[in-house]
Amino acid sequence: MDDRSAAEQVAQEISRNRDRQRAIYGESLDERIRRLTTGLGITQARLAATVGLSPAMLSQLAGGRRVKIGDPAVLGRMAVLDRRLAHGPVPDAERDPLLARVRDTGTAGPPAACRCGDPAPGPGVPHPRRAAAEPTAEDALRGVSAPARLVAAAAELSPSFPEIAEVLRRAAGGRR
Repeated sequence: MDDRSAAEQVAQEISRNRDRQRAIYGESLDERIRRLTTGLGITQARLAATVGLSPAMLSQLAGGRRVKIGDPAVLGRMAVLDRRLAHGPVPDAERDPLLARVRDTGTAGPPAACRCGDPAPGPGVPHPRRAAAEPTAEDALRGVSAPARLVAAAAELSPSFPEIAEVLRRAAGGRR
């Protein structure tokens, strides 16, 4: 095999992996990682440390050499950062405390926006309709997959793993 065909095979594999990432996460991980690093003004290494991945693994995911993030907690931390960035830039003075909270506890405090449509309360004030500030497994799942896919996964897992299937069904239905 010559160098050109080997390079073409690698490029095709990366393209297939990014397509699989889009199917799983709704976008390729290079897009998501770039959005997070750019939006937060941090390096990939700092993002990796914040979400709980090695810098090498984050690089492989971003480069399309790996497809999946294996740890749901990592997905949850990324979802917290995504939700925060959806509400605009993070001021420099807030960036380090935000990253530390996400890294240490997996949460950045009260949600920036509420599903119920009410305005979010100020920092440290629990939302009247949502006492738990920490993201749940259902929150993480909703952040990475459409409800129909969650229902399909629940149907597949139900015979062998009914507890996991129930979590998927709750995530699909948006219930707590």
